[in-house]
Amino acid sequence: MTTPDMPIRIGQKECKNRVTMAPTVKFNAGTDGMVTDFFVQHYAMRARHGCGLVCVEATAVSPEGRLFPSQLGLWNDAQIEGHRKIVEACRPYDVLILPQIHYGGLGTHPDCGRLTSPSAVKWNVRGEERMAEELSKEEIHRIQRCFVDAAVRAKEAGYDGVQLHGCHSYLINDFASRVNQRTDEYGGNTENRAWFGSEIIRGIREACGEDFIISVRISGYDPTVEESLGTGECYVRAGCDYLQVSNGIEDIRTLPHDESLPYNRVAALGVAFHAHFRGRVPVSLVNGIRTPAQVRYLLENDLTDTVDLACGVLADPAFAEAILYGGDYVKCVSCPHCGWGPMHPHICPALKKRGNEEWVWETHR
Repeated sequence: MTTPDMPIRIGQKECKNRVTMAPTVKFNAGTDGMVTDFFVQHYAMRARHGCGLVCVEATAVSPEGRLFPSQLGLWNDAQIEGHRKIVEACRPYDVLILPQIHYGGLGTHPDCGRLTSPSAVKWNVRGEERMAEELSKEEIHRIQRCFVDAAVRAKEAGYDGVQLHGCHSYLINDFASRVNQRTDEYGGNTENRAWFGSEIIRGIREACGEDFIISVRISGYDPTVEESLGTGECYVRAGCDYLQVSNGIEDIRTLPHDESLPYNRVAALGVAFHAHFRGRVPVSLVNGIRTPAQVRYLLENDLTDTVDLACGVLADPAFAEAILYGGDYVKCVSCPHCGWGPMHPHICPALKKRGNEEWVWETHR
């Protein structure tokens, strides 16, 4: 029986337990994409309170592909030192740490750059329908180089690896999805639509070595579960060490789901991936995990290899400790609009309830 405190091998490195922090964007960088003290404290706290792996939020590989003007970045060498500070603050807690590297595609903020896609397509951007521009092959190759260069910077900063952001309508997801109508080697069948991401994985492996973890946060439902599993197969063949499963472009509400289960539709995608890739690469699931009992159920019933926590460890980093060792924590109350972080309209109720200066940074007041 798998328990939350059991170690697991990810690539050539060992993760001390099965409780991991999912990447959750908080938009505290300036327009220069530089790490601030907030980021250092934020991630070190989750490492200190038990997470075995910490994934730093979506980090732009190029400024024109940002999802928001104040997104964290790894697009130039000047940003390396700030990331090194995050790594050094987390390292004493025996944690694996990866940044999630990202390019916006259909999720690009209009103040940052052009709306781009594998194919020209109309897309709703913050309530406004816009036409996305089809990327040329030259642009595709430039963006792929940006991903590889960002991974090299991540390695220089001391990270254990990187996670590619391949879901939530961002560019790697766009290539794998139904919006990709290309007729060249980057479009058509599942393998061709996965080729954009697969080439990035191969480029990172060549540049960063065999002991550098390459994870992909993959959509489990684009355009179908079966085709997403095929996309995952392509990424694993290319050298992906770890699949962390979420959703993407398709409407997850259309996916059949047994509501009696103690996990939701998005987490169910991770369960499906774990069943498919069992014993080959570890798989993580995410979304709606709010209690230690849910985490234990998923692991003890061999439904996943690791459990990614987002809102739970934002609301209270002690949530990870409650899973691992028992004890009290302040539960996320699932606000309709998350109140965690300074870019949001209200303060997280858990932060208010906790009321401890250790947790409430100046940015939340």
